[in-house]
Amino acid sequence: MGFIAHFWPWGIALQALALVHFLRRRPDNIWLFVIIFLGPIGAIAYIAMEVVPDLDLMRHAFDARGRRKRIAHLEALVQQNPAAGNYEELGDLLLDEGEYARARECFDKALSPRTTTPDLYYRRGIAELQMGDVAEAVRDFETVVSSDSRYDSHRAVALLAHAYAGAGQTAKADATFQQAVERSTLSETYYNYAAFLMSQQRLADARQWAEQLLAHKAAMPRYLQRRERPGFRKAKALLKRLPKA
Repeated sequence: MGFIAHFWPWGIALQALALVHFLRRRPDNIWLFVIIFLGPIGAIAYIAMEVVPDLDLMRHAFDARGRRKRIAHLEALVQQNPAAGNYEELGDLLLDEGEYARARECFDKALSPRTTTPDLYYRRGIAELQMGDVAEAVRDFETVVSSDSRYDSHRAVALLAHAYAGAGQTAKADATFQQAVERSTLSETYYNYAAFLMSQQRLADARQWAEQLLAHKAAMPRYLQRRERPGFRKAKALLKRLPKA
């Protein structure tokens, strides 16, 4: 009893930490029972198996302060030296920060009639897609795909299909999605295709692709399962909205 009394306040803190992480990351539901019913021991097991491996995924958040300092430096620099390279780097950092409108402005300034590589068009297309400007995103992704159909491990063609869907170009979206899923197994691609199929009332096909996304989970290494967890949750939510086969 003396040991338990000594450990008790720390045990509650560990359980609270484990529960907060569980609610944010939503791993397998079995962990909720482990944390609650096994008490501190269960919380320690959860932290070892789920929280510690997730620390690598938090590197992006830890880098945020340094990224903001670099953004401030580049914003001052482009006033003195508006070189395309400076605007490109600033646009990349703003894209990572989720400041899509400002990132797009930087990519606009970095692009020129002499631009031959697809990189800037691709990243500007991502910013435009996030802003809901699908017509412009279509143009940029078409430029990328016409230059290199395999760009970013076939993600460019998948995003082009997603942009076509958003622009109401359903025939092009369908054909391009089929091309994308033949070449890519990205969870994002499968989910976007399933959502498109559902919007077209092709419910059985939508269910098939959502289930196929979830079926990939078992074959993935654990670090990929953790990274792809938001996509799995979206697929499960989509399946709940579809009639059962």
